[in-house]
Amino acid sequence: MSLPSGVAANPATSRGRLHPEQRSGPRGPRDIFQRDRDRIVHSVAFRRLRHKTQVFIAPDGDHYRVRLTHSLEVAQIGRTMARALGLNEDLTEALCLAHDLGHPPFGHAGEDALDAALVGAGGFDHNAHTIRILTRLENPYPGFDGLNLSWEALEGLAKHNGPVAAPTWALAEANAERDLELGTWPGLEAQVAAIADDIAYDNHDIDDGLRAGLLDIDELVELPIVRRLWDAIGERHPGITLEKRQRALVRDMIGTMVGDVLAETERRVRDAGVETIEEVRAAGRQLAGFSDALAAEERELKRFLYARLYGLPELMPIREEAQRVVADLAAAYRADPALLPPDWRSGGDRVEQLRTLGDFIAGMTDRFAIARHEDIVGKVNLPAGRF
Repeated sequence: MSLPSGVAANPATSRGRLHPEQRSGPRGPRDIFQRDRDRIVHSVAFRRLRHKTQVFIAPDGDHYRVRLTHSLEVAQIGRTMARALGLNEDLTEALCLAHDLGHPPFGHAGEDALDAALVGAGGFDHNAHTIRILTRLENPYPGFDGLNLSWEALEGLAKHNGPVAAPTWALAEANAERDLELGTWPGLEAQVAAIADDIAYDNHDIDDGLRAGLLDIDELVELPIVRRLWDAIGERHPGITLEKRQRALVRDMIGTMVGDVLAETERRVRDAGVETIEEVRAAGRQLAGFSDALAAEERELKRFLYARLYGLPELMPIREEAQRVVADLAAAYRADPALLPPDWRSGGDRVEQLRTLGDFIAGMTDRFAIARHEDIVGKVNLPAGRF
């Protein structure tokens, strides 16, 4: 199933880093993409993901996903597909691990509130903020800002969902420093990372939703893709408990989706006649993805999850409270910048000040945002327990 060797990112022909680095000190036998991955894993932003919302806001339950565990699961799926296709596993893994670094506290609820709070400074977009973290805000090195990742890593993160026709300010700023060719599709490693993200959150949200008692398995199995696998599991394992059958369903769904992506990607690459990574970028369309049939079933699954999980009325008060926390913090810091830590007090114009307080809030974990709100604004009413 391996693709033509030339379509894989090659560390030996990488476009390199923005800031030249001396290979001094005990760095070990790692190529540029391995070092990218390791820089991401050792970053502060990556560690903070363990206390950032995936689906359930500020969950007390140990068994629910958070951004960190989601990112690890995406990396496992992405690396498996990269290996099967003969792509660069280290670059794929780096992209999977870093793709959610830009999320603020409380997931998409927090992002909506922060975007509204920064409307006078260009708003907020978590994908662009990932690039901002990696090129500006993470500062472990003495000679430059950011992690100084390879061009391929930054390109893949900027465009993992496809070409960017109208970049927001943060991405435009990074692109002005180094052209990421935003109008083209990225390499296949980034395309695989994006599909791995879809596969992971579709199926793990099912797992978490069933565990929380918010999804009904009888309604879920009405979906054709679920019914096929559910019935097959019952035939293979008659008498299996409901819990084990549900766990088997999630595994089989992931395996089915991965197998479909591998076969479809091989077909698209073959039909497109591409032989090099530059031809992949110039192909003008996505080459890694689901077949038409499975894509239709996956869209139906997403519609189900939006109707039965993400949009549940009982979760709305929790999301609204999370948005209030972010909005209140932004208003408090805007009104009194002295509330910010000294290192975060911007001396620039109003736009720069707003973007700096946005950077500070976006870096917060759920629990830190709650603690800061209770310190400087007032009580937070997010429920304890399963959510």
